[in-house]
Amino acid sequence: MNNTPICNGNHIHNQEQLDTVSHIIPTEDELTELAQIFKIFGDNTRIKILAALSAGELCVCDIAQLVGASQSTVSHQLRLLKAYRLVKCRRSGKGAYYSLDDMHVSSIINAGLEHVKEEDENDE
Repeated sequence: MNNTPICNGNHIHNQEQLDTVSHIIPTEDELTELAQIFKIFGDNTRIKILAALSAGELCVCDIAQLVGASQSTVSHQLRLLKAYRLVKCRRSGKGAYYSLDDMHVSSIINAGLEHVKEEDENDE
């Protein structure tokens, strides 16, 4: 037997609340872009790269060493992360140094990790 509450009516219960909430729902374009960004976060290698960069600027070879991937793989992932404005690149001579595009990226990672750790603690 399902104890999930069901609304049996087909009428608005709280128009004032609906009016307030309707103004904070993102536009379709914003939702599409947000969904794409969350898809980017759906890969362990990309998350490792972002976590490494949350400590500061690194070159591709250092990132590859930290995340246990080839430089080619890391370069490919960095191009994708850069396309979504999650990382930025600074060139110095022949070298390229990557960092998080802004602190929002670090905040997303930290919030996700905090949520995961809370889930782990609640399971114990």
